[in-house]
Amino acid sequence: MPTFSYTAKSLKGETTEAVREAENEKELAKILRQEGFILIKAGPLKKSKFKKEISFPFLGGVSLKEKIMFTRNLQVMVSAGLGLARALNTLASQSQNKRLKNVLLGVREGIIGGKSFSAGIHQYSNVFSDFYYHLVKVGEESGTLEKSLGEITAHLEKEYALRSNIRGALMYPAVIILAMIGILILMLLVVIPKLAETFIQMNIELPFTTKLIMGASLFLAERWYLVILIIFCLVFLIGILLKTKIGNKIIDYLFLQLPIFAPLIKKSNSAYAIRTLATLMDAGLPILQSLNIISDALGNFYFKKSIIEAGQKVKAGKNLSESLEFFANLYSPMVLQMIGVGEQTGQTSNILKKTADFLEEEVTKTTQNLASVIEPIIILLVGGAVGFLAVSIIQPIYQMTGAM
Repeated sequence: MPTFSYTAKSLKGETTEAVREAENEKELAKILRQEGFILIKAGPLKKSKFKKEISFPFLGGVSLKEKIMFTRNLQVMVSAGLGLARALNTLASQSQNKRLKNVLLGVREGIIGGKSFSAGIHQYSNVFSDFYYHLVKVGEESGTLEKSLGEITAHLEKEYALRSNIRGALMYPAVIILAMIGILILMLLVVIPKLAETFIQMNIELPFTTKLIMGASLFLAERWYLVILIIFCLVFLIGILLKTKIGNKIIDYLFLQLPIFAPLIKKSNSAYAIRTLATLMDAGLPILQSLNIISDALGNFYFKKSIIEAGQKVKAGKNLSESLEFFANLYSPMVLQMIGVGEQTGQTSNILKKTADFLEEEVTKTTQNLASVIEPIIILLVGGAVGFLAVSIIQPIYQMTGAM
C-alpha cells in the first residue's frame, strides 16, 4: 500500500502535516474526513535509503521488548534535554538489531530534513503502530513528548507482561506434546521395525492396529522425505490461510470455542482493548479515533469487528457501553457495567484502567492454573497413545505365545 505525505486542516482550522498509508488520495481524504480533518494536499512519500534497506526479510523484525527499551531510553534522553536527532543517533549506535538501527537512522534523517518525529515514525508503520504514532503526535503538539513516551512505555510493558503470561502457560503443554511426538517417532523408527521382522517370520495373522502401526513405521522409514514435505506444505498452507480474512475468521472462531482457552482469549483481548482505549483517551484523542486505532491493533477477527461496529454505533449517538452490549459473547457483563459507570461519572479513562488491571490479574491467575487444568488432559492423551501402542504390540506376542 502506498504511503502519502499530506497536509490537512481540522474543523477548528488547525493545520497538521503527517504521513499515512492509503490506496490512493481519494481514500486518504475519506479516512481523514472520518477523523475530522480536511485534506489540503497530498503526494507519494519518497522512501529514504534506510526504508529500502529494511525491506529485506532476512533482517528480521523488532520485538516488543526492543521497542520498550528504545522508548524508555528515549524518554530518559528527552527528559535530560537531549535533542531528538542526537538521541536517535545514540540509540541507533547502541542497538544490536539491524532493522531497528536502520529505522532509527531513517527517522533521524527525516527530522534533520524538517519532518516531525511523529511523521518520521509513521513512515515505518510496520514497526511503530498507529497507537505509538498518535501518542507521540499528541505529545509533540502539546509539548509533553516526555509524558507521552512514558505512557507508551507503561502500555507496552503491560502488553509484554500479558503476552509473557500466556506464552508461559502454553509452554508446558507444548513441551509435553513435542516430547510425546518425538518418542512416538523414535518408536516407529527403532522399536517397531525390529518387532515387525519377528512377526513376519512367525507368519501369524496380525490385528488391524498392529498392521496400521507397522505400515506407519514402514512409510516413515522409507518415505521420510514425503513426511517432511507434507509438514512443510501444511505449515505453508496454514500461513497463507492466516493471511486471508476468511482464514483468520475461521481460526479465531475455533479458538473462541475451545473450552479451556476461550475465556483466556476473551479476557486478554478485552484487557488489551480497554487499556489501549484508556491510554488514548487520557492523551486527549477523540473516542471515535481511538476506536479506529484499537480496531487496527487487535488480532482477533471478532474483537476487531466488535470495535469497528461499536465505533459506528458511537458515531450514530450511542454510548460505548450500549454499543458493546451487542457483543456480550465477547465482553463480560462486568466489563460492560464498568464502562457504563465510567460514562455516567465522567471518569471513563480511570475506570477503564482499573477494569484492564482487573482483567490482566484474571489472565495471570488463569495462566497460573492452566498447567494444572491441562495436565490431566495431557496425561490422558499420553496414556491413550502408550496404551494403543502397547496393545498393538502385546496382542501379536500373546498370539505367538499361544501358538507355541
